[in-house]
Amino acid sequence: MSKLGKIARRTFLIGSAAIVGGVAFGYYAYKKPAVNPLLDGLADGEAALTPYVKIDASGITLITPRADSGQGAYSVQAIMIAEELDVELDQFKVDPGVPSAAYYNTALAAESAPFPSTDDSFTANTMRGVMDAMMKFMSMDITGGSTTVPDGYTKLRVAGAVARETLKAAASQKTGVPVGQLKTSKGAVQLPDGTEILYTDLASEAGQIEPVEEVQLRDPSTWRFMGKPTQRIDIVSKSTGTQSYGIDFKVDGMVHAMVRTNPRRGGAMLSFDATEAEAMRGVQKVMQISTGVAVIADNTWRAIQAANAVEIEWGTAPYPPEMDAHWQTLSDSFTPDLVDSTLRDDGDIEAAENGADVIEAEYRAPYLAHAPLEPISATVHVQDGRVDVWTGTQIPSFLRSNVADITGVENENVHIHMLVMGGSFGHRLEARVVKEAAEIAREMKGTPVKLTYSREEDLTHNDTRQIAMARGRGTVRDGKVQSLDLGIAMPSVIASQMGRQGMSVPGPDTQIVAGAWEQPLSIPNYRVTGYRAPELAPISSWRSVGASSNGFFHDVFLDELINAAGADPMEERIRLCWHDPSRKVLEKVAEMSSWGGALKPDQGRGVAFCMSFGVPTAEVVEVTNTDDGIRLDRVWVAADVGKVVDPVNFENMVQGGVVWGLGHAIMSEITYSDGMTEQENYDTYESMRMYQVPQIEVAGLENAEQVRGIGEPMVPPAAAALSNAIFAATGQRIREMPMNKFIDFV
Repeated sequence: MSKLGKIARRTFLIGSAAIVGGVAFGYYAYKKPAVNPLLDGLADGEAALTPYVKIDASGITLITPRADSGQGAYSVQAIMIAEELDVELDQFKVDPGVPSAAYYNTALAAESAPFPSTDDSFTANTMRGVMDAMMKFMSMDITGGSTTVPDGYTKLRVAGAVARETLKAAASQKTGVPVGQLKTSKGAVQLPDGTEILYTDLASEAGQIEPVEEVQLRDPSTWRFMGKPTQRIDIVSKSTGTQSYGIDFKVDGMVHAMVRTNPRRGGAMLSFDATEAEAMRGVQKVMQISTGVAVIADNTWRAIQAANAVEIEWGTAPYPPEMDAHWQTLSDSFTPDLVDSTLRDDGDIEAAENGADVIEAEYRAPYLAHAPLEPISATVHVQDGRVDVWTGTQIPSFLRSNVADITGVENENVHIHMLVMGGSFGHRLEARVVKEAAEIAREMKGTPVKLTYSREEDLTHNDTRQIAMARGRGTVRDGKVQSLDLGIAMPSVIASQMGRQGMSVPGPDTQIVAGAWEQPLSIPNYRVTGYRAPELAPISSWRSVGASSNGFFHDVFLDELINAAGADPMEERIRLCWHDPSRKVLEKVAEMSSWGGALKPDQGRGVAFCMSFGVPTAEVVEVTNTDDGIRLDRVWVAADVGKVVDPVNFENMVQGGVVWGLGHAIMSEITYSDGMTEQENYDTYESMRMYQVPQIEVAGLENAEQVRGIGEPMVPPAAAALSNAIFAATGQRIREMPMNKFIDFV
């Protein structure tokens, strides 16, 4: 059972941290609950019982602030509230709410602190507390880092319980029946005689009393939704084509815009000639904006065609124009003066290498685009003293500040309306489309402007995944891995991404070594060093961020060492693993895949393990080496998230992440020539096809103490397991992605 202390009418307790963390930023200010944003503008008869539950006579609204880009975020948040509120899944609607400190992400601190998730020391928890305080004071209302479930697991259930008990108190006040004799079921309070009072009929009374001060969360044995196979609340709309996305948004009187910006990212626009574009049908205006040229027309197609007709002379790129120079920059970055962190340094690497045969290898991972299926768009309406923004985003608070700065309208008068997204993978952590739409709308005050990127504009201007290189040195002795020394060079993702928000982040960027340094392995001599390469092309958070490449680097090199030692790849990983939940995912995936069993001729299996975002994940990939190339047959995945809230969505997320990881490892990359992206659309930026997708079997374990998310952790081991399987089947070791540059696939 869990209890919550006193809750003020206009506030709600949303987080906690170590006392030292609170002291660092003002303990009382930190502990002060955030204001409930739903109380502003409440109509008569409406009750905002917490920042997450609003009820009136017409229905129940659950606030689900973590953004939904197709991963089921709205559904899983609603399930956690509904479990305690005691409503059916068809008895409410969801709303993402407004940007507010009340919705700051309480789970981001765990990833931000430079301590492994397995470290439960006072020092580690104190630093997490400091980071959490920073998140609160900065109102970090952000979706990312696989934090939707861990962020909401307690506070959303508490929100539902507070609302439930407050409604019971209202029913007691209305009927005179003591609260202890009241029950709830399916959106109603039940009296002892069987009479039911709908929650919606209690809204007015509930809105007049203080929320109940103490609540108890229901025992998991009584759960009706959580932990049970549950149909997502958006399944009907998405199955029938009635789900509305940002690209579908319309408002009366709006015009359509398209932009052309320098394909050499960050380069200047030297001149432009819009004579031809201005004469085209439907074109209303051509204007210069800070990033290039914008064309406004009466529909999207005409805006795109006219934008393409503008003649523009572009300046040079502020980064090397050709790919060889990008790789050379990384190669030159393995120097002492560019060391960003050495967060793992166990034993004595130099002593272990003394007199031993040192195994060395170099690995590479390319730039990758996010490339969501839904075209990127935003609609902005600037009026006197007010701006409205409709878009899909993971950073609503940042967008509000960006738009306020551009339009000169006060922050509180910028209204962000969050829309469902057709994919993101980190793309919607960027603000470019909204900033440009705001610039255009500022010059067309009173007219709503919808800016939509063409596929080519989006893909050639994508803030990609980081390019990265790793160099490994290691030794083996007596059939065991004796030392592992891994250096990783990449530009800073966080510096690039936050720099576009006008912010600098002090200290090392842990994403440079994420997915490598925090592995729970007892290698006697074990060092992971991050080298911060100079900035190259703009980069951003791509699904699993640093771990997306580092999981490949670390585990393939470990596999090479295990092979050199003559040990079994699965058995040696299990032997090295000191963390019980991690060891159990390895044991589970070994059981699932019948590891060690007989294989057909030309078949091979590879195993990989990666701890990322606090989630230990193990994957086994089985391939067959055919006359036409490598065929992916089966994949087995085991991961431990502490508690599987929605088993169906968990399985879908894992399977989708595996396909994402494997497809990009096989065939995807972004390259630059003359400073410009060479891949302009899906014909040149390929992804895995349905016929290539292997059978994927999933197991979700619940041995870990903390609840974690599953949006990203299955991506890092996928490429490594594939590379290791190819080696097992062919004897060829693939150390660079995309792998189809070195071997054929069918």
